[in-house]
Amino acid sequence: MPAHFVTTAHPAPTRFPRRGFLTVLAAFMLVFLPWAFPARAADGAAAQGAGSPGMNAQQAQQVLSVMNDPQKREAFTRTLQAIANGLPAPQPAPTPAKPAAASSDVSLEPDSISSETMNELTHMRDIALRQGQNFIALFKDLAFVGRWVHSILSNTDSRQILLDALSRAGLIFILALVAERALSIATRKPLAAVTARAVATEARLNQRLTTEDRKEDQPPPAAPASSADARAEQQTEQTRQQDDRKQHETLRVITRVPYSLLHFLIKLLPVALFLGLGYGGSAVLTSTNQAAMVTITLTNAYVIARVIYLLLETIFVPHSPTIRLCSASDATARMVTRWWNFLVAAPSIVVCLSTLGSVFAMPARGTEAIIRAVVLIEHILVAIFIWRIRHHVGAALQPSARLQQKPFWLFVGRMVRFWWIPAMFFDLALWLVWATQIRGGYTWILRTLSLTIVVILAARLLSVLAFSLQNRIFHVPAETEKRYPGLQARVDYYYPIARRALSVLLTFVTVVLLLQSWGLPAIRFFLHGSLGPKIVGAMLTIMIAYTIAIMVWEIVNAMLQNQITRFESSEQASRATRLRTVLPIIRTVLLTFIIIIVTVTTLSQIGINVAPLLTGAGIMGAAIAFGSQSLVKDFITGFFMLVENAMQVGDWVTAGSVSGTVEHLSIRTLRLRAVNGDLHIIPFSSVTSIANTSRDYNLVVVSFMLDLSENPHRVAAILQDELAIMRKDRVYGPLIKSDFSYLGVEQADGNGSKFLGSIRTAPGAKWKVYREYYSRLSARMVKERVAFPIPTSVNLLGNGPAGSLRMKMEEFPAMTPPAPASAPPAAEGKPAPTPEGKDPTHD
Repeated sequence: MPAHFVTTAHPAPTRFPRRGFLTVLAAFMLVFLPWAFPARAADGAAAQGAGSPGMNAQQAQQVLSVMNDPQKREAFTRTLQAIANGLPAPQPAPTPAKPAAASSDVSLEPDSISSETMNELTHMRDIALRQGQNFIALFKDLAFVGRWVHSILSNTDSRQILLDALSRAGLIFILALVAERALSIATRKPLAAVTARAVATEARLNQRLTTEDRKEDQPPPAAPASSADARAEQQTEQTRQQDDRKQHETLRVITRVPYSLLHFLIKLLPVALFLGLGYGGSAVLTSTNQAAMVTITLTNAYVIARVIYLLLETIFVPHSPTIRLCSASDATARMVTRWWNFLVAAPSIVVCLSTLGSVFAMPARGTEAIIRAVVLIEHILVAIFIWRIRHHVGAALQPSARLQQKPFWLFVGRMVRFWWIPAMFFDLALWLVWATQIRGGYTWILRTLSLTIVVILAARLLSVLAFSLQNRIFHVPAETEKRYPGLQARVDYYYPIARRALSVLLTFVTVVLLLQSWGLPAIRFFLHGSLGPKIVGAMLTIMIAYTIAIMVWEIVNAMLQNQITRFESSEQASRATRLRTVLPIIRTVLLTFIIIIVTVTTLSQIGINVAPLLTGAGIMGAAIAFGSQSLVKDFITGFFMLVENAMQVGDWVTAGSVSGTVEHLSIRTLRLRAVNGDLHIIPFSSVTSIANTSRDYNLVVVSFMLDLSENPHRVAAILQDELAIMRKDRVYGPLIKSDFSYLGVEQADGNGSKFLGSIRTAPGAKWKVYREYYSRLSARMVKERVAFPIPTSVNLLGNGPAGSLRMKMEEFPAMTPPAPASAPPAAEGKPAPTPEGKDPTHD
């Protein structure tokens, strides 16, 4: 058995994803067979040379004389070239004289562009003609096969040896095949047991994964978010679910690998029995060397075909989906394995021909011609196989439904349906490269294609493992989430960014490895070149800078949030509110600082000199500081007002001449909503004082005028009693923080006495208490007949032109009727009382 078959007969079972698996399989078949026999003609020539008699001294002297004579050596070279091309040896002819320069229609200057172009075109034409002659010679070599068959059958001894070898080898082959079939039937029960164990293991795994998915699908209740946040959260959740599905698929495949290997080993037992019987029969039941070689050759060819078939069957397993290492359907698995039976027949035929040709003295050119014909048939079968699976592969290569919503991926999805056209062209090109024996062509294609497949599969497996690890890292345990509420939401915010960065990193590594497999020194460029290490170092530095920036941002925010939570839990609500008010300013300053540091680091790493930028920024900052002193004053004043907790959002304050509710606080401005609905935006530089009504407590100042005859202490008792009744009200009671405090009479004059008192209320509740208290007092004072000063007026309309001046004090002159003419005199010399019973002298 040739060594190259041993190296290709036992590759490790690898899980091929459904997407693009059939394409990989077809590409593998395109290159497998010709690779196995790239130099069969050379081997045949070597064997023929080994069987020829040695050279004597006279012949050696003749060869030496030919090699020393330039003309003879050139004629001998042409003869050898003709023999190698399968053409009759040309007769030596004298070298034609070079034509004169004058006979040429166009003369070209030496070492010019035209002459170099003509030389290159001539060289390309010669190569094309030589390759065409080689290709035509392939089919002419089939004539040697007919001559060989005629010579074998015409000779009685050769015919007898051939028939004996074929009959004995056929008998041994049939007996070994029957024994293999019997052992295959006997191994059905162990195979069924392996499948049952695999089914039970996967059922337990699916149950565990389902339980984990149910736990993960119960997120904690979150606060209502905006539509953008909801879309981002939904996208993150979809990405997580996709990564979880890939992780679960990888885990299922890993659990299937032991059972698949055991299935493969059980299937190999009948093949091993066949191999043993074949070699044993060749040693016991054969009488000639030719019969033994034919038996061993047939045995090796069948074993190679069966092992190659079992390797693919281990991946697809059409009758046991539970241990299948790829996600193909049952119909696809059956179709691929059925076609694989036909495709693995060609290696067996090639093995037989390559060995039997030398056993029965077939010319090497005839053997090569038959091998090329067999490989051509194999490539035709591969083309038919590509045609049969074109719809399956086209459907598997379609982008996801989310990507198909974009025009570019929609176009890509339509173009990949025609993947079979370049695949068939590649199939034919591979056969031509191998058949015409282009130096190094097929070896380069084989190595490139094999390494490309290995790199793609390794990148696929590495991406699944990397995304699974990232998913585990970004998953916060329930205990940690309970200890630090909101941590999972913050981690989910960075999950798409981290996944995108990881995808870029994996893509970069994959591209570098692909370029290296295609013959380009990508690894040396990025590790040992002059520019590559700088690019890698810049990328790593930028990634580290961004990672540190994100970590600093999140750690500072977490510390501030924990401090707020600690203040709230320790009954320090004022400090918590103050820190919450200053929190946006701290975040803005921190974010600005982080952005500047990361930007400067990024620019310096990509090769931009940041020293002039920093100098210009410093000069511009100084100019702005001198030109905008009021702006700086706004920032400084606003910062200290916020730090000193002068006001908070929701407070009722009076800033300057504007009163209203604080709606927003920034580092520079204050926004107040007035009673009439106007929004006042006030810069802090214009705020000289702030009156905050929403701090600690308020005072309702009770002040009104009383008649001089009214007892203020009686009025104070009435107000105290009414306030006591009001404090029992469930609405207004919690708002009143003290009893009525009588402060005394502030002033007394002819207009009456000014009564003064106060009530302490909750912060911001004085107007509500004020209005309700006065509403109740209005009715109570009327009931208690509290005397208030009565406004008076002087009536001068009753004075005549000749009479003396008369003055009359009237209460409500517009409503007082004229006095009767015969009014009774007042008793005891006092004026008559007014309708209200008040003494007019008090007016």
